[in-house]
Amino acid sequence: MPGSPYTDLDRPPLSAARLRRALVAPHGPWRRLELLAETGSTNADVVAEARNGEPEGLVVVAERQSAGRGRRGRVWESPPRAGIAASVLLRPGEAVAERGWSPVPVTAYGWLPLLAGVALVEAVRLLAEVDARLKWPNDLLVDGAKCAGVLAEVVPGDGEGQPPAIVVGVGLNVTLRADELPENPTGLPATSLQLAGATATDRDPLLRSLLRSLADWYARWRDAGGDAVAGGLRDAYLAGCATIGRQVRVLLPDGREVHGTATGVDPDGQLLVTTTDGAPLRLAAGDVLHLR
Repeated sequence: MPGSPYTDLDRPPLSAARLRRALVAPHGPWRRLELLAETGSTNADVVAEARNGEPEGLVVVAERQSAGRGRRGRVWESPPRAGIAASVLLRPGEAVAERGWSPVPVTAYGWLPLLAGVALVEAVRLLAEVDARLKWPNDLLVDGAKCAGVLAEVVPGDGEGQPPAIVVGVGLNVTLRADELPENPTGLPATSLQLAGATATDRDPLLRSLLRSLADWYARWRDAGGDAVAGGLRDAYLAGCATIGRQVRVLLPDGREVHGTATGVDPDGQLLVTTTDGAPLRLAAGDVLHLR
């Protein structure tokens, strides 16, 4: 049947009903989940909902994105049902009395994309059984090739003194074939879980595991008041990051290049680099054009 989601048996459609039963309260950690056949960008959809006052806990998943975005406006596209495209709405600046959560300082929000990277690594290692690693800040690498990325966007509060919301989007290549892989403007080759020899490429359990891990790490981070060290998030990130200990070349937005060794990540999530002349350098994700 032309146009049927079942014409490619390697890429069956997701079931909104099953995902909601598994992931939406009272049985799951999220408040609302929407599954779309196609959209321009799940991040753009959630940003629009955030601006309309949507509470924390919304998840939007798309079977296909026609205008998916990565950091600095880079394109992230995938054929229908060949990957995972999902975005979530978080409001860490709001207190949640029933969870005992106080508002998290805005200065700690930089950890949220790294938190999503940790959740990605956990889900992919657990189900796909591949050696997934993170390239700072949050690209997922398998065998040195990019398999997934994370994009976090800030949505300003409605009025003066209102904390911003954060939209975190994840794009994961699951069953893309070699001729379907996107070109990467950073020069890093792309791959998919299937091409990397994953033992499992069923998107349903992958998505469930990812969203549960994301909710779990977010809860730990909130329990610790946004302190990534006290909540164990920094240690988990360092354990999964392939950048630490490597020689790096950092391209800055003003055209300068910095060479050195990545030595760690500070309590604010910034990359620590010792340059070739011995000078210490701290880099936030927004300060870097490319890291190689």
